Amino acid sequence: MARKVSWGVLGAADIGLKRVIPGMQKGEVSRIDAIASRDLAKAKAAAAAHGIAKAYGSYDELLADPAIEAIYNPLPNQLHVPWTIRALEAGKHVLCEKPIALDAKEAEALVAARDRTGKLVAEAFMVRFHPQWRRARELANSGAIGPARAIQTFFAYRLLDADNIRNKPPGGGALYDIGCYAILTARFVFGAEPTRVVASLDIDPKFGTDRLASALIEFPGGRHLTFTCATQVQDYQRVTIVGEAGRVEVPVPFNALTDRPMRIVVDSGADLSGGGAKVEEFPVCDQYTLQGDAFSRAVLGQAPLEFPIEDAIANMRVIDALFRSAKSGGWEKP
Repeated sequence: MARKVSWGVLGAADIGLKRVIPGMQKGEVSRIDAIASRDLAKAKAAAAAHGIAKAYGSYDELLADPAIEAIYNPLPNQLHVPWTIRALEAGKHVLCEKPIALDAKEAEALVAARDRTGKLVAEAFMVRFHPQWRRARELANSGAIGPARAIQTFFAYRLLDADNIRNKPPGGGALYDIGCYAILTARFVFGAEPTRVVASLDIDPKFGTDRLASALIEFPGGRHLTFTCATQVQDYQRVTIVGEAGRVEVPVPFNALTDRPMRIVVDSGADLSGGGAKVEEFPVCDQYTLQGDAFSRAVLGQAPLEFPIEDAIANMRVIDALFRSAKSGGWEKP
């Protein structure tokens, strides 16, 4: 039986309890052994519900556990960097939720912490591990749709709860929470960094966070990403990658379902009614399982860390530039 990396989880965030922990518990080389909360009763309840052996009433107690090798950090955005650094300095490898920080300057402290401690640290963008995205990138770069020139992304949900962390500054809002996916997947597909960006944000007057964000992002070679993300409209997501000789559509790009096969559409553009469209289907999988095992294999020395922390900082620089553009009203360079 393969050795499994022993993981601990900081906090009882919904993303952890509902998606990441169940996904990682299915892993071949990952095992969730502990969870911590500032409320011990909450930690114990989460542990009992998920069959986790150990519950701690503080994050520091978990970090002091010598049996824990790696930490998953889904704390509020403003706590990502400080607690990731503390975990690294406690001798743990860290997989931290997106966005990695509130700005790139803050995120850069993680490079020094990694180099100082010798531990692995990465940003948790699970979509990069789903086979539908691997295939979409392959099609965009293989010539199957001709040179890929444009990506259009829409990602939205409706959340009106003033007490929800995603509606609270600092760190809340559409761009931090879901706009980051549009940027990340375009960088993933194009294999390049943006040269300039322009954005418009609509700020909720009560929450003080952006509820609607739209952007145009220019990549080298005359390639563009256009995206809209929103937190107060109907749930919807879709990505279309358009090349000179066809297109790839990803119908469920970000919240890929785990109980049925996912599909992408590859369309030659023979006609506007989809006469040239073919569907590719992928076996049932859990992108959180795949992400956790990829990180665990890097911890075990079985594979390199595919997306090091520098990649997270590059994504953060684009988000920073979009916020600057929304204020300046013009183009900004990451």
